[in-house]
Amino acid sequence: MPFLAAFGLLAAVSHANAQSMSFRLASLADGSGCRSHCPHVIVAEGQIGNSTPHEFLDFLRENASDRDLRTVVFLNSQGGYVVASMELGQIFRRIGAATVVARLGASSGRGRFLTASCLSACVYAFMGGRKRVAPPGSALGIHRMFANQEHTNLWGDSKSERVYDNGSMAGMLMNYSSRMGVSRELIRYAEHISSQSIHVVTAGEMARWNLASRVF
Repeated sequence: MPFLAAFGLLAAVSHANAQSMSFRLASLADGSGCRSHCPHVIVAEGQIGNSTPHEFLDFLRENASDRDLRTVVFLNSQGGYVVASMELGQIFRRIGAATVVARLGASSGRGRFLTASCLSACVYAFMGGRKRVAPPGSALGIHRMFANQEHTNLWGDSKSERVYDNGSMAGMLMNYSSRMGVSRELIRYAEHISSQSIHVVTAGEMARWNLASRVF
């Protein structure tokens, strides 16, 4: 259990100094004259931290009275903590959210979406969507998960070391992916990709693993 617990605290992160994930509402003005009642979607950008699932629940409560809010989450993230990403994905599933790897332009009607990335642990949050879309140009990226462990010697010097899963976390991820309707093979494949690199999932792999569609 100590090894598994380490992955509960640390996880696959693409950029250690990335901004923490934040949430905001954006309007999908589509030229139909919706004016003040245009549909609102959720924009989620940044690194997924241990507190992110709780912060997302707080965000939902704060915006519960918005009648124009649609449960669509636009993701743009370099990764984060694996366990927190699964928790976030489970929340997406509970609220029936669609997850989309895209950013919104200044004028955000249909056809105004910009490319984005959902890399590393972000993919596990993305899995929670009841409908999952990665438009052409946007990237879903996977690699082997790891934890950074700090060691301090007798002289007070610290050294960081990458520690890899012994199979416990991969097993949890496979069970999670199955519940989300995604092939367990994605996890097996990811664990063979160096933690120093990213494998961008192809359209064929998205279809084979039931991970995402290219179209809405």
